[in-house]
Amino acid sequence: MSRDFFKLLFEISEALVTEEVAALKFLSLEHVPRRKLEAIQEPKAFFEVLREKDMIGVGNLSFLKELLYQISRIDLLTAYLGSSREEMERDLQVPGRAQVSAYRQLLYRIAEDLTPEDIASVKFLLQKLLPKNKLQENASMLQVFLEMEINGIIKEDNLTILKDLFQSVRADIKKKIDAYEEKRKENYSREEVRYPMSVSGHPEEQGAEREAAKQHGKIYTMKNNPHGYCLILNNHIFKNPRDNREGTLQDGEAVKRVFKWLQFKTVEYMNLEGKKIYETVKEYSKKDHRNMDCFVCFIFSHGERGKIKGVDDECVNIEDLVSCFTGTNCPSLAGKPKVFIIQACQGSVCHPPVTIEPDSSGHLEVDASPLTSIPDKADILIGMATVEDYLSFRSHKTGSVYIQSLCEKMELLCPHFSHSGQWRTVLILKLGTVNLLQARGSHSHPNRSEQ
Repeated sequence: MSRDFFKLLFEISEALVTEEVAALKFLSLEHVPRRKLEAIQEPKAFFEVLREKDMIGVGNLSFLKELLYQISRIDLLTAYLGSSREEMERDLQVPGRAQVSAYRQLLYRIAEDLTPEDIASVKFLLQKLLPKNKLQENASMLQVFLEMEINGIIKEDNLTILKDLFQSVRADIKKKIDAYEEKRKENYSREEVRYPMSVSGHPEEQGAEREAAKQHGKIYTMKNNPHGYCLILNNHIFKNPRDNREGTLQDGEAVKRVFKWLQFKTVEYMNLEGKKIYETVKEYSKKDHRNMDCFVCFIFSHGERGKIKGVDDECVNIEDLVSCFTGTNCPSLAGKPKVFIIQACQGSVCHPPVTIEPDSSGHLEVDASPLTSIPDKADILIGMATVEDYLSFRSHKTGSVYIQSLCEKMELLCPHFSHSGQWRTVLILKLGTVNLLQARGSHSHPNRSEQ
């Protein structure tokens, strides 16, 4: 990497003080997991994490520019990055350009606007909601906001408690929060218009879709061919032969069969190292999805809590993979469904026995170690093979119970819609259930075509 790039980061880091590093970390929380940022005290370490996450790099300094603009270090923006306040203001007016969310900007602006007396008053009012050790005198307002987020007191779509606090402390700030919520509501309404629930010109199809909406909630119409990428990351042969995952090839074949039938552009990558898993997902998040309806990703491997293992035993955070497809990081899929289906254990505990008929034959294996829950993101669904702390199973001969059952039900339950030779697909996401309602013309059923 360019020596000038590292020199640039060094000189900027030398000009930053501790409070500014804390602000940069807070503003970056949508892009870097909190646990990664907690231990960072020095700006150089912060920049290194951003570089690892591909948030900054040679020829990619837009996020760094935005961060410096947000903390009002216009001097550094001008001296080292050749930009200005006016240029940044114009640039950030472009829809989808800002990488720091409006929510995080709001919290930062509030923190900057508070006097020491205001902060003391807020801490006093929070005594019943936060532990005393989190409200000490030296705790900054950004630290208090972070603790409120961790404890679920505030979040992007629920600032009620924060408004109540500032109604007592600073009514003018309460009005700023009201304005943020109003603007957020307006933006949401525009997105609903931009991505209408039904675009069918035929009354009977509209009726079917309205009925489906009543039953299942939000519906995403699927009109393009292909509907999107179906990316399969399938780890079979590991560097340690004892970790090989027999039966996973059958899972890959089942997914490819079903999603090709459902008119997806299906791509499978085999036996990826940890770093390559992240690079592959990142690569697909950078593709142009404007003429596609959604994105689906299947990951078959071993894992640990919050991580997926590569064939080299190196891990990648599931949260990092999913974050590649937020509206900010993948704007061409904004408002469109992103589905991640992960076959891996979430722990080492066996489910208590229940007498049932077996749904697979042959030896069953486990796929190792726990996964953490992942924060909900707009239009993103994560489907897991089992619940937290428990094992999932895979047959040597027939593949995993979860993936094989999912594919079987998708083949069975995809109903047929037709009118005047026109066909469409509707994707419904609700309560962790994925139903692909496939309307198809000349496509034969995959099971039948094999008979």
